[in-house]
Amino acid sequence: MSESEYKNYTAILRAELIPAMGCTEPIAIAYAAAEARRLLGEMPTRITVNCSGNMIKNVKGVTVPNSGGQKGIEVAAILGMVGGDPDKRLEVIAGVTDEDREECRRLNETKICDVNLAENVPNLYIEIIMESEEHTACVRIANHHTDIVYMKKDEEVLRDIENAVVEENADETVRADRNKMSLQGLLEYANTVDLAEIKDVIQRQIEMNSKISQEGLDNAWGAQIGKTILENWGNDVRTEACAAAAAGSDARMSGCPLPVVINSGSGNQGITVTMPVLVYAREWHISEEKMYRAMLVSNLVSIYIKHYIGALSAFCGAVSASCGSGAAITFMAGGDYQHIGRTITNTLANVGGIVCDGAKPSCAAKIAASLHAALLAHYMSMSDKQFQAGEGIVEKDVEETIKNMGYIGRVGMKSTDKEILNVMIDKADVDANL
Repeated sequence: MSESEYKNYTAILRAELIPAMGCTEPIAIAYAAAEARRLLGEMPTRITVNCSGNMIKNVKGVTVPNSGGQKGIEVAAILGMVGGDPDKRLEVIAGVTDEDREECRRLNETKICDVNLAENVPNLYIEIIMESEEHTACVRIANHHTDIVYMKKDEEVLRDIENAVVEENADETVRADRNKMSLQGLLEYANTVDLAEIKDVIQRQIEMNSKISQEGLDNAWGAQIGKTILENWGNDVRTEACAAAAAGSDARMSGCPLPVVINSGSGNQGITVTMPVLVYAREWHISEEKMYRAMLVSNLVSIYIKHYIGALSAFCGAVSASCGSGAAITFMAGGDYQHIGRTITNTLANVGGIVCDGAKPSCAAKIAASLHAALLAHYMSMSDKQFQAGEGIVEKDVEETIKNMGYIGRVGMKSTDKEILNVMIDKADVDANL
């Protein structure tokens, strides 16, 4: 592998594995609002939030972290405006105070914020427009949660780009180019990279994601999927792996303010690629070096699969993240490229059709279901069992199977995504009129 290829994988990891507080969609809205407030230079009298359907879908059902139990796009935008620190990016509202939370409630009651569905925009799209007596400010985010592509104050356009050129923390001379990834390449990187180059990023992910997982196991967050699994499924390593990941999501989806290191723009996916690997590494007494390299496999497999699907679709990201965990567990078990490819294929052939109907407490259950499938896929693979080419979307080459799933998630599920949103918006309208 060339030096530029090594740098590319390192750049991808540093761009992807960043801390985020709570569900990344409301946090991205809060971040955009905090930036717009800074640009405006004073408190607005009116806020307009124009979002893609997928943003609306993913913010509707989750508690905004650090908000005191408040939910919704309006809350995310107002809290970001009132108490957000835009320099903290996806931890923008980590420092809000009780006074900020009360001011958010008060302003929300005054209906200061209007929310609209933006048509014909990227799946991940936020536009915040703030108005005061004298000025207006506009900030747009597109494609990635922190990519500000447009900024305008009054009549002066300060930024107007389609995509951020270089992602956060990437080497100045290397773009984080996911199109150059391959399963063979990412495994070579994970096996041979000098861990000193990336260990700090993985260590942060382990520490943060373990902490929120334990919080979900210790306390009554959400639907308590993690606790329910431990109480009813027995006490083996498979149970603990599923429970540890689900518990982190239990806490995160219900407003726990602890930060998570994300994967593919998602804290749930970040937790899913982390906790099962740690549970199996502990159970199998895996060396620290091998465990860190397995974490590289888990993260990169998830990113690789998800990049074919794109940000925010009707495809549940717990599936791609579970493929990552399953691949890493196979890696720790001594599996080679063929074994790891079989684990990924077996997982996608099983649960590739789980739909995303927004971020909410049931995400924890989808994580558990996807991980159960990935663990079955691992044990099948290590016994030389695999779903065969020609069976559904399965191809002889795992790379082609991954591309098939990506095409289905990106193109085939577009109409599904639209109809899910229609159902959710119609239901919201019904609920509002009860």
